[in-house]
Amino acid sequence: MKKIGLAAVFCFALLLLAACGSEESSGSSDGGSEDLLAKLKEKGTVTVGFANEKPYAYQEGGELKGAAVDIATAVFKELGIDKVEGKLADFSQLIPGLNAGKFDVITAGMAINPDRCKNADFGEPEMMYGEGLVVQKGNPLDLHSYKDIAESKDATVSIMQGATENEYVKSEGVSEGQIQSAPDIPATFSAVSSGRASATTGTEMSLKMALESSKSDNLEFVTDFEQPDIKGIPSYGAAAFHKDADKLREAYNEKLAELKEDGTVKELLEANGFSAENNSVPEGITTEKVCSGEAY
Repeated sequence: MKKIGLAAVFCFALLLLAACGSEESSGSSDGGSEDLLAKLKEKGTVTVGFANEKPYAYQEGGELKGAAVDIATAVFKELGIDKVEGKLADFSQLIPGLNAGKFDVITAGMAINPDRCKNADFGEPEMMYGEGLVVQKGNPLDLHSYKDIAESKDATVSIMQGATENEYVKSEGVSEGQIQSAPDIPATFSAVSSGRASATTGTEMSLKMALESSKSDNLEFVTDFEQPDIKGIPSYGAAAFHKDADKLREAYNEKLAELKEDGTVKELLEANGFSAENNSVPEGITTEKVCSGEAY
């Protein structure tokens, strides 16, 4: 009897543990996204990942600035989250950092593309932008397009790790051997300035503002650069969320739509050097369409 009683108690305990485990799993089936939104509201603080890329998101004098930061700050304020704290990361480490829980959201003006959509969920597009090219003063190799780089035996291009431009140049015929990798835009500028690379490419606004800040006298922006006719250009920048953070993303999108409607987003773009006319997202462009490739 004693043995039977102990066995029954043991089985009952196992059943309780199993039941508890099942309840916990079902309770977190949404990845805790509802809890994350509630926690952020309770704390009044959200941590955002950024890559120090002006004018999208950057740190200056200890203050987090940029168009993507300002838009996110306005949205989070509408959600009752008044404080935005930044966490710097290399651009290529932003999505891995998001998925590792190092920050709650990416606010770097990151371009939405189908590959990135596999690893993160983007909010609705906040801005639109094209590409640019920086070369040595006088443009010694006469480079005005990605195809010019591809067709020159001597041309090399320095590109930031993880940037979409790595694939863009390849699609225009630039070979792997012509591409140099760098951690950030200042490093790509250094490569061109020293002659280790012939050119660097990135989003037009990033390159223009970085060049202005660098005060370099031996670099120039290619004003007649030919925008490549390929998928992904123009790019649509947006905040990015963990794939389990549906409630947070949906709440963000709802407030973002309101700020687009009342003109706040256009004002914030202009305040950061963008053009409300050229850099605002056209009506009908959605993240779903960009992720699927339909928007290009």
